[in-house]
Amino acid sequence: MRKPEGPRPLPGNRTTSISRAAGASRTTYSGVQHRLCEVKYSRSFVLLLVIVSWPFTSIAAIGQAPDRTQELASQQSKLNPTTQEAQPKTPTYRKAEPAKEQHKRRGEFVIAPIPISSPALGAGIVPILGYVFHLTKNDTTSPPSAVGGVGLATNNGSRAFALGTQLYIKEDRYRLTGAFAHGNLNYNLYGSGITAARAGIKLPLEQRGQIFFGEFVRNFGWDIFVGPRFLTGNSTILRREGAPTLVAVPSDLGLRTNWRAIGVRLVRETRRNRCYPTNGTLLDFTLDIFSQAIGSKYSFQSYTLTFNKYLGLTKSQVLAYNAYFCATGGHPPFYGNCIYGRKNELRGYEAGRYLDRYMLATQLEYRLVLPKRFGLVGFGGVGGMAAGGHEFFRSENFLPSAGGGLRFLLSKRFHVNLRTDLARGKGDHSLSMGLTEAF
Repeated sequence: MRKPEGPRPLPGNRTTSISRAAGASRTTYSGVQHRLCEVKYSRSFVLLLVIVSWPFTSIAAIGQAPDRTQELASQQSKLNPTTQEAQPKTPTYRKAEPAKEQHKRRGEFVIAPIPISSPALGAGIVPILGYVFHLTKNDTTSPPSAVGGVGLATNNGSRAFALGTQLYIKEDRYRLTGAFAHGNLNYNLYGSGITAARAGIKLPLEQRGQIFFGEFVRNFGWDIFVGPRFLTGNSTILRREGAPTLVAVPSDLGLRTNWRAIGVRLVRETRRNRCYPTNGTLLDFTLDIFSQAIGSKYSFQSYTLTFNKYLGLTKSQVLAYNAYFCATGGHPPFYGNCIYGRKNELRGYEAGRYLDRYMLATQLEYRLVLPKRFGLVGFGGVGGMAAGGHEFFRSENFLPSAGGGLRFLLSKRFHVNLRTDLARGKGDHSLSMGLTEAF
């Protein structure tokens, strides 16, 4: 006689099955956590975490349910054996990918409090806050746009701030630039020409004012951009305390003067990275016409021509060449002339010491990228100032320059460097800092 059989167990091992499901869920959840760690600085991170983790929380709750619930779950798996297999394999991790793309940062902030030590403006700090970004996510042709502000505060009393933007629109079809600056600058005036600069007799001045600049250029093909530009502003020049009485003073000293100009810019640019070019060229011509007919006190013309060439020697080495020419016509104020050292034509000279009607400069720079975000540069060049073109060929008008610098990478994505350059000129020297390369 056969013994009565006990209650038959439900098909399958529910403990093993549920454990396997929970284990699979833990594995998948770990993968999702890894992907979510890549979504940095997202305001929706917590909400996203809750939404993605909800199915796995339900699975864990099933594993801790009373026996009756486990029995029902096991019976359900018998009727639909694919349920348990499909649940652990639910591709929940794929739901994190759209959120990852949605919250991907379009640009990067660049923050740098830059110390300044200038013979012209004294020692102080230049705080910079900028945002470098692509105006449209799908636009891979345009260079990165930028918007930001910069300040100035030195121990000689100079105080100023500036706001600006440079936008690249419609796959680099249009370029829009705008800037506004306001403040006061304390500097020395030596007079016009090489002779006055070398005499060393200076007139301490304070210039207060503001300026607005706007420019819009269009791409006409072959990397050629042409468009109008506009500049307007006003200033008041005062003599600072301790100024010598024998030095000739500007004719508009103590008067509020307005200046306004309309102009044109022509650019041909084949370099792909404007922050750190490794190849290509830049040819840049500008013409600004100041006229009393449009509200300017002075009537004169300003011409500039710049040519840059970049050659990538290796992945970490670049050779850069720069040539610059400036000319002034009409009857400009002293600050409307070509000013040596105002930009980065040749480093090693006090800005404003050498100024005249014409200026010519050329320089060569070697750039080396080092590990740990650092870099080194070495540069040298020669230039000159003249009241007329024929004076450029006089040996006493040559102004050589040589030096080196250290670089620190602030933005890996756009290769934005913080630069520090120490340069030596003819009887002068300079220590300068700034963002991006000198040219």
